[in-house]
Amino acid sequence: MTRYAFDADHNVIVAIWATGRGDLAQAVATLPQTVTHDQATNLASNLTTLSRFHWRTYTHPASAAGDPDIPNSEAWRRAEERRNFKEVEVGIRTPNLPSAEGLVVSYSGVVESAHRVGRTLYEIDDLTLRDTIVAEVSAEQAAIESAERGDLSGRARQAVELSRPDVSPAQVQAADDLLRADPLGSIELFTELDPASASVAAAHWLLAAAEVAGEMAGVPCTDVVVEADDIEALQVETPTLVLERLDAGESPTEVVVDLIAEAMAVHEGRVPAPWAVVGRVAEIEEQARKFEVDADTREAMLAGFRISRLDPSRPALDLLEDLLDGIRGCLLLYAAHTDDPDVETLFTADVRLEADADPEHLL
Repeated sequence: MTRYAFDADHNVIVAIWATGRGDLAQAVATLPQTVTHDQATNLASNLTTLSRFHWRTYTHPASAAGDPDIPNSEAWRRAEERRNFKEVEVGIRTPNLPSAEGLVVSYSGVVESAHRVGRTLYEIDDLTLRDTIVAEVSAEQAAIESAERGDLSGRARQAVELSRPDVSPAQVQAADDLLRADPLGSIELFTELDPASASVAAAHWLLAAAEVAGEMAGVPCTDVVVEADDIEALQVETPTLVLERLDAGESPTEVVVDLIAEAMAVHEGRVPAPWAVVGRVAEIEEQARKFEVDADTREAMLAGFRISRLDPSRPALDLLEDLLDGIRGCLLLYAAHTDDPDVETLFTADVRLEADADPEHLL
C-alpha cells in the first residue's frame, strides 16, 4: 500500500510506495500555513488507512473467496468493498459529521476511511487542498486497477511486494519468458512482476529442472531437492512439497494459490484446514515413535512445526524465493553427476527442453 507522511520542514504531504528495489516518494500537496501539526499528521494517517483498505481489495479479491453472487458471503463482501471505490470521492468531499444524534459510521473500511479523510479536510477547510487530495486518491485507485489488469507500471509497481491468492495470466507468461531466458531466475522476477504469478512460472520450471536433475542422478524428481541439500544447504520443505503436488497432477496455479491463501489466513489469525494441521502433528508424533527418539528430540520436532509453510507476512515472495532455491538445488545435483566443464549451460539447455515439452501445464 501507499504510505503517507507529513514533511514538516517543507509543509507538504508525501506519498511513499515500494518498488521492489527501494521506495519512491512523491510530494502530494503543499499544506496551507494555517494547518496545525496534528491536522497534517491526521491527514497523512487517514490517507494511509484509506490506501490500506483500497489495496486490500487487490490482495483479497472476490475471485479467491467463492461466489460473489451469494448474499453476505465472504466473496460478496469483497466484491461490495471493491465496488465502494465509487463512493470514496463523495466521502472525501461531503463526509459524515458529528451531530446531536451522534456520528454515522460505515461498515465498509473503504468508505469509512474516506469519510475520515473528509472530516480532516473539513477541519482544514481549504477547497484547493480538497481537490488535490481527491486527485491523489483517484491516482491510487487507478494504480490498483492497473495492477488488477497485470500492468505494474508507475505506482502499481508496489504490487511486486504484495501477496495475492490469484494470478494474472499475462504476468505468468512474462515470468515464464524471464525463466526461459535464465532458468535460475533473475532480479526482474522480484521487481517487475507480482510474486504470485512469478511463483506459478517458477513452479513449472522447478518441475522441469527436477525432472532433468533426477534423471541425471537416478532419483525421483520429488527427491531431488532433498538430495541436493546434502551438497549445499537449501530450502527443502516447500520446493519438495510443490514437486510432490505437481507430480501428483496438480497445476502450478492450484499449488501456488493454495499455499499463498493458507499463509494469508494464518497472517490474519485463522487456522486453515484445522484437521489437516492435526494430521500433520500426528505424523510428527508417529515419526517420533517409529524412530524411538528421546523426549528432547521429539520436542524439537514439534517446535519446528509450522501451521503455514510460508512466511505469513510475505508468503508470495517467500514462495518465489524457495522455488528459485529449489531450481538452484537441481543444478547442484545435476553438476554432481557430470564432468562437463560448462555444466550450467548444459543444465539450462536441458531444462528448457523439458519445460517446453509440457507448456500446457504452466497454468
